This record gives sequence, structure tokens and C-alpha cells, in this order.
Amino acid sequence: MVAGAWGVHLYTGLGAVLGLLSLYYAAAGAFRASFIALGIATVIDSSDGPLARALRVKERVPTFDGALLDNVVDYLTYVVAPVFVMIRAHLLSPGAAGLAMASVVMLASAYGFCHTDAKGEYFRGFPSYWNLVAFYLFCLHLPARANMIVVAVFAAMVPMPIRFIYPNRTAPLRTLTLALGTLWAILTLAMLPGLPECNPILLGISLSFIAYYVVMSAALHVMTRRGEAGMVRG
Repeated sequence: MVAGAWGVHLYTGLGAVLGLLSLYYAAAGAFRASFIALGIATVIDSSDGPLARALRVKERVPTFDGALLDNVVDYLTYVVAPVFVMIRAHLLSPGAAGLAMASVVMLASAYGFCHTDAKGEYFRGFPSYWNLVAFYLFCLHLPARANMIVVAVFAAMVPMPIRFIYPNRTAPLRTLTLALGTLWAILTLAMLPGLPECNPILLGISLSFIAYYVVMSAALHVMTRRGEAGMVRG
């Protein structure tokens, strides 16, 4: 079973290879291949945690920090590679303005990843889903100035002490969130081979889950803050 535990770490580490492939394809202008690599990396990241807990990886390989490996891979696949895609695909403003915005994202997310309370029952701040931001901006074909505003808003939310749903850990609505998230993942992955074209109906359905995620995260944040305030007063 120790071999199985190391196999889980290898599975997690493959995300780094996919991040490299995403960078390679983006540099060549092959954005469909780049997004497919990021999509597969996201599937790995979504499944390696439950797999590690099922195989009791931490108990079987106590000298290896799987959480640190996960953060290293996540920073590459959720931040570095998607930001590079946004630059290469001209989703951000050209020249110094776009590079400055990309730098803000890199710094904000580095801060977010290193916060001791980044991952708990909820994510603290916007959880640096820059792969999704890049994907939807690529599909929506918005002007670069509009993209800059979207990116700036999400970057500003990274260090904020606001809660976002952590699908595998957030207890309220967990079953519904996981069910909708699974359907969303299947639908979104099915869209990748068709890039750069996007079916508007599928895109709209895919975005509806993002709307659910943002709205419910905000609602749960308000509810938990009120509950904490009530406990303090009590």
C-alpha cells in the first residue's frame, strides 16, 4: 500500500507536466491544446485529494508533504500557465499594461497560496481559478479593456478575507454543489476540443454553474459571518 501512496503523489505531480505542456502549447499559439492540458490538470487536482484520503497517504508516507506538492502544482496550473495563456492569446491589453495586470495576478495569488488560512472549510479569498477566468474570457471574445477589468476584480478578491465554497469541504449544499460541479466539469471538458469556437448554448449552461458558485459563496459568507457575530455577542 506504500507503493499506492507514492502512486498518488505521482498522480498529483503529473499536473506539473500538464502545466508545462500548457505553457508549451500557448507559446506556439495552440490554445486549444493548452486549455486541454489545463483541463486534464484540473481533473487530477479535483480527484487526488479524495484518492489520497482513501489510501491514507499521509499515514503511509509521513515524510513526504503532499499538501506542499499540491500547492506547487496548483500555482503552476491555476496561475502561471493561465496567466501566460491570457498574455499570448491577447486577452489582456498589449504591452506594459497587460504585463502589469499579469504581474498583479501573480503577486496576489502567491500571497493567497501562502496564507495559512487559504484552505479550510472554505477558500479564503478568490481561490485563484485563473484557468477558468482565462477559458471564459477566451470564449466570450470581450474587448481587452473589459478583460482587464474582470481580471482586476478577481485579483483584488484574492487577498480579501471573504469565503468561497470549497466543493469537497464546505458542508452546506455540498451534495448539490458536487452534483452540479460534476455536470459542469463534464460539459466544460466537452467544449475544449471545439476551441476556438464555442457553442453559445453550452457556454451559457457552463457559465450558469459559475454564477451559482459565486452567488452561493457570497450567501454562505454572509450567513457564516452573521453566525460568528451572533456567537461573539452571545
